[in-house]
Amino acid sequence: MLKIRKIKNAGKRVMSFVKDGFDKKREPEKSLLTKKTRKVGRMSTGKISTRHRGGGHKRQYRIVDFRLNKTDIPAKIIGIEKDPNRSSFIALVAFSDGEKKYIPSWHGAKEGDSIIISDKAEIKIGNRTILKRIPVGTEVFNVELKAGKGGQIVRSAGSSAIVMAQENGFTHLQLPSSEIRMIHDICFATIGKTGNIEHGSVRIGKAGRKRWMGKRPQVRGKVMNPVDHPHGGGEGNQPIGLKYAKTPWGKPAKGVKTRKPKKPSSQYIVRRRKKKKK
Repeated sequence: MLKIRKIKNAGKRVMSFVKDGFDKKREPEKSLLTKKTRKVGRMSTGKISTRHRGGGHKRQYRIVDFRLNKTDIPAKIIGIEKDPNRSSFIALVAFSDGEKKYIPSWHGAKEGDSIIISDKAEIKIGNRTILKRIPVGTEVFNVELKAGKGGQIVRSAGSSAIVMAQENGFTHLQLPSSEIRMIHDICFATIGKTGNIEHGSVRIGKAGRKRWMGKRPQVRGKVMNPVDHPHGGGEGNQPIGLKYAKTPWGKPAKGVKTRKPKKPSSQYIVRRRKKKKK
């Protein structure tokens, strides 16, 4: 559920945040915390490789287990927490052998729920099993691309993939982008939808809140000088003066395909993603 801030100034007039779905008072598990090194968009040489990053509040990294290789051992949720390093919630689970782990949470998860990771697990929200056992039409998340490597796709808040078909040792998944992709049916996936489904509806409200997140201001190319950007120059408010948009380095932008034509994994794509309607 989203909560609107009490109006005290112009920034808070439209500011909103996620109110529930996690335990606000719970302290993170100390044994699963580690120091987070700040890269702030720079390469190992110190040169900026990704612009508009820097600053932000100090954070500790939660060690989240995306591999989930403790099979056939029942586990119970101790608490649901908000992770400052990702959009989805995380769940702290205790396995029956006493070990505790952070795992990606799912929509509807609550303290006390029992789950299991097994290739013979019951088809129940929160359980993790191999794709070939999951019925067509089921929503899944935290999906492996290579067996045993751990979940690599469908991990962001409120996202899920849909099982479309089972064929010749492969499972056809419709990804959140609408792309349909074949994945080996021995790969594991968690049943359900990733937690914090209202993340996309949150309104930041003010520029300072972006700075807390480590995101610096972005400046439009058309208000720069010609020396700084292909869109720059001119008197007053001008169009970009080009047939198509360019990056600051003169390369085509907006709508240009960036996937390598001969990428080996292209053979597993059944249908490319559909263009969004304007």
